[in-house]
Amino acid sequence: MVQGTTSDAGKSTLVAGICRVLKRKGMSVAPFKPQNMALNSAVTADGGEIGRAQAFQAIACGLEPMTDMNPVLLKPTSDQGAQVIIQGKAICAMQATQYHDYKNTARTAVFDSFSRLKSQFEYVVIEGAGSPAEINLRQNDIANMGFAEQADCPVVIVADIDRGGVFAHLVGTLELLSETEQARVKGFIINRFRGDIALLQSGLDWLEERTQKPVLGVLPYLHGLYIDAEDGVNDVEKAGERQHNEILNVIVPVLPRISNHTDFDPLRLHPQIEFHYIKEGEVIPTGDLIILPGSKNVRHDIQWLKQHGWQEAINKHLRYGGKLIGICGGYQMLGNAIHDPLGIEGTAGSEDGFELLSMTTTLAPEKLLKRVSGILNLNHQPDIEVVGYEIHAGITQGEALTKPLLTINGTPDGAISKDNQIAGTYLHGLFDQPEALEQLLLWAGLKDVEIINYAQLREQSIERLADAVEAHLDLNKLFSRQPTAK
Repeated sequence: MVQGTTSDAGKSTLVAGICRVLKRKGMSVAPFKPQNMALNSAVTADGGEIGRAQAFQAIACGLEPMTDMNPVLLKPTSDQGAQVIIQGKAICAMQATQYHDYKNTARTAVFDSFSRLKSQFEYVVIEGAGSPAEINLRQNDIANMGFAEQADCPVVIVADIDRGGVFAHLVGTLELLSETEQARVKGFIINRFRGDIALLQSGLDWLEERTQKPVLGVLPYLHGLYIDAEDGVNDVEKAGERQHNEILNVIVPVLPRISNHTDFDPLRLHPQIEFHYIKEGEVIPTGDLIILPGSKNVRHDIQWLKQHGWQEAINKHLRYGGKLIGICGGYQMLGNAIHDPLGIEGTAGSEDGFELLSMTTTLAPEKLLKRVSGILNLNHQPDIEVVGYEIHAGITQGEALTKPLLTINGTPDGAISKDNQIAGTYLHGLFDQPEALEQLLLWAGLKDVEIINYAQLREQSIERLADAVEAHLDLNKLFSRQPTAK
């Protein structure tokens, strides 16, 4: 089990790298995260929902994502509440205090899924959540040491040296564990190191002497590595180095409950795109394309957009000939209204949309979860394939749907405005296929589009990551069958 001193210490990345190393060695291996809190999710082949990081780790294993890889997924709808998804299916929304009491029930699902994976694979590489040293969350813990103790599995702790304070993070985390938990820690891994390792050696020696735990390796900072973000909006580096005279400016607001923002990674990686995430308090710049992203609380987030000047900015953008795309929740915002009569995402009620497409959306209790493929209806180009997934609880109806953006399995999906400036769809993964991305960028205003293969970039990153794990970690110590604490 890989645990971390903090969120974003590198747990997801390290698990993916270890999984690919084991796959290279001919082992059958699967990833597992008992409990995940994230708004980036993926749909499994059987219509379940899991964390995006576990879907990425499944790719590293050469597997189709499975719901058992992430049996508990929490999708925040507010600062104190979240939708609870058990083994791929949404069961209800809970406040944080309610879920704390529900953990023992969730534990049954966690170990049910874990047992199935253990029976199918030679190795299961487990990812913790946040930090094991969160004292207030230790009771009934199923995400970190509570799981490790019950499952009786060894643990390594990873820390991000690029943030600073790495020795305090590691020593402090270990100190806050119980004696039996400390005993099952096999060692430490330091992540994202830049510079000469010789300058770090005295610190590593001190750490091993202070804790009596080995440092299993120091992973370098890997520039230009593409890894699907588990939740937070992360930085990415451009895929190409060639300079382009023609650049497309793309703007995306960072909604308070933004979800599945990995939709935009192909745009952020593209060398012809200047991509701008606009956060609260930042000036809204001019651009060529505005994209409204998915949201876990559409009514709340459209209120936020209106309060922060986005309605006026969007209207001005359209007057000057700019293009606008809405995806999932962002698509719903383009219509006349969003109705939530049952309080699916909060208090029951309705909210006016931006009234840019003639349609309305009503939220329903049954969430639609499915993988889909279809054809892009754009630029009069036939047979441009799109592949992705849908995750939404809304039913959208109206005149705008008579001119669909996509045809999915023979059924119209989404909408494109009569003036060809505004488009919307429920499809996540709209930009993933190179040919579809090319057509969308042509529609948005680029004249000569460089083709970027997003899936190939991801595979190259997984291979680079595995190379680094093999080169810089002591794999003999990592995989040794040492007895663990009882």
